Formats: sequence, C-alpha cells, structure tokens
Amino acid sequence: MPGFELFGEEEKAEVQQVLDTGVLMRYGFDGMRDGQWKAKELEKALEERMEVQHAQLVSSGTAALTVALASAGVGAGDEVLMPTFTFVASFESILALGAVPVLVGIDDTLTLDPEAVEKAITKRTKVIMPVHMCGSMADLGALKTICQKHNLLLLEDACQAIGGTYEGKPLGSYGDLGCFSFDYVKTITCGEGGAVVTNNETYFKNADHYSDHGHDHIGVDRGAETHPFLGYNYRISELHAAVGLAQIARLDEFLAIQKEHYSILRTALETIPAVTFRRVPVGGEESYAFLTFFLPDANLAKKAHVALGAGGIDACFYWYDNNWHYFRQWEHLLEKKSLGKLSSEIYRQLPDYTAIDFSKSDHWMGRAVSCLIKLGWSQEEVERRAATMAQTIRSIV
Repeated sequence: MPGFELFGEEEKAEVQQVLDTGVLMRYGFDGMRDGQWKAKELEKALEERMEVQHAQLVSSGTAALTVALASAGVGAGDEVLMPTFTFVASFESILALGAVPVLVGIDDTLTLDPEAVEKAITKRTKVIMPVHMCGSMADLGALKTICQKHNLLLLEDACQAIGGTYEGKPLGSYGDLGCFSFDYVKTITCGEGGAVVTNNETYFKNADHYSDHGHDHIGVDRGAETHPFLGYNYRISELHAAVGLAQIARLDEFLAIQKEHYSILRTALETIPAVTFRRVPVGGEESYAFLTFFLPDANLAKKAHVALGAGGIDACFYWYDNNWHYFRQWEHLLEKKSLGKLSSEIYRQLPDYTAIDFSKSDHWMGRAVSCLIKLGWSQEEVERRAATMAQTIRSIV
C-alpha cells in the first residue's frame, strides 16, 4: 500500500473512457454515457470480491461509516462501541448522526478487546464497531458472539484492511455491515472514495437512498424519483470509480507484493529476542499493509521509532503520540469541541475519558511501532531496509 504507487495504463484507460463520454456523475445522463457505468461496475466487482450480496459506493471511508450506521437506523442517543486506536473518522461518523462514540480498550491485536467490550455494553448500546487497523483484525468470532448475545449490530471498519480474511471470509463481510476506504493512501485507491458492503437487503436499500439525498432510484427519470426519507450527498463520481475499477482488478497483485515485502522485513526482525509481533487472531490472515511489532517497554519503542527515522527508514509510526490515531491526542472529542452544537444526548452520555482506566490500551500502544509496507520498493530496497531496521533496533535493546 498505497495503490497509487503502481498507477499504470489500466487506470488511464478506465478514466479516459469516462472523459470520452463527458459524464462524470454516477447517476443520470443515460443517453450520453455510451454504456459507461463505472460506479455500477465497481460495485459489482466489490460484491464478487467481498463475497457479499450488496455493495454501495460512496465518497469516502468516513462517508461509508456514516452511511452504514444510518442505514441500520443508528441515531441520537444510540451508543457505538469503538476502539481507542483508530482514525478520527470512526467517531466523526458516529457524532454526525447524533449518536455517542463509546471508547473501549484494545488488546494485543491492537483492536477491540472482547472482555472490555462486554463490560462496556449498556441498554443504549446498538453497535459494536471493530476497526481493522493497519491491515489486521479484531477477534471477530468473539465479538460476533457478544453481538448475538446482546442483539447488537457488528459493523466492521475494514478501511485499512482490504484483502485480509477471517475464517476464510473477506474482512468486511463477516459482520452485518462492512466499510472500506479508497482514499489516496489505501491499498487500492480511487483518489477519494469508499464503500459499504452487506448481505442485508434493507440496509443496502437504505444506504443506496441515504447516500444520494434520499432518491429511491426507481425508474429512468431522476427528476421523478421520490424521497422515502431524508438523505445527504455522499456520492462517488464516475472518475473516482473508474480509477477504483482498475485498481480492484489488481488487488491480488498488490496483496502478493505486500506479503512478500512484509515477510522479508519480519524475517529480519524475528532474529531479535526483544521484538514480538502483533497478534493475528486464529483463523485470520492480515492484508500485510503494515508490519507492527512490540518492544519490551514504551521507552524503547520511542527510541526505536526515532532511531529508525534518523536511519532513513521512513513511513514508520509510533501511534501512542499520534494526533489522529490514538485517543489521548483527541482533545476535540474529549473536550466536545464542535463548530455546531452537539446533540444533548452526546453531552449527557459521552463519558469523561480522562477518568477511565485505559492502562491496558496504553500498555500495547506504548510498545508498538508500525511500518508501512510500500508496493513500489525494489527487491534491493526491501532487503536494505530489513537489514537497517534490524541493525537499528539491535543497537538500542
């Protein structure tokens, strides 16, 4: 990742077909299209690849999360359980609907800890939303069991993990709903884009309508379509979908490269006794988008991160101090900073996270370093990187 590293003739050809028609919008203008429906084609490709009945393209991964939640009827006062380690889009999508994001601790998968999830459930809980950060997954089997026990929805945020699997099923297809991001730095990219996938016909129809101002998309006259309920504009364009259509056809190619590069780096670090690795749940295979490893304590992890950067190893992350991905830097959420007034339910129900014990999350995040796996590295670059990383880490442990 990311897929833009290998843009080529396939992407150019798909985009040129759209430009030749002059129709950049995914809906309407049937007579001008010359048979080109890139968004529909990409949705069909996603359904086949993700082994689901329905896929709805939208404008971003954030939009996908918002639309998925809305399609399942999540709204004001409903609580959504989400991990302390994710991207800010996770709670932004929840807040956008007037619902309440409830942060829950993580374990050595760096995703939701099922024991912590069970303890966080209240009568207002409606959704458990694991986030498959950096290419790997939560203990989905355990989370599904909890959802079944409490009659909750399981919504997979697979925005960073396309191509991973759990119990033989593509990530995103295991829960009631799954979401993907196709932004510029994802394994496959549209530039900007996202998708909701599901096997639930009602959720799909709701997502289809909600993402396009409530249009019901019945008939061939867009101006005559009715509006069963309120919706908003989360549409993807044909240009963006065209890029994604070329990229999804190359997903296996990209995944194979990621796995090869990941394996070379991991093999080098496995020789260091002080280094351990993020746990992938039994039955799961990550997408190999990142290599994430642990050092014995937070001090050594910080030193390793600094030393790797000084040694020319770019695209390595120490998430504990990251402004966008770990809750301790989310002061805008913790202090309820918003341009517009938040719903009264959010003010009443949002916990005081400064008073909650997230020491277990800190234990894992404080020791973790993640390195992005790039598609464009040559064999020589990967091997040199592996040797430098191993030498650098040995020098500090």
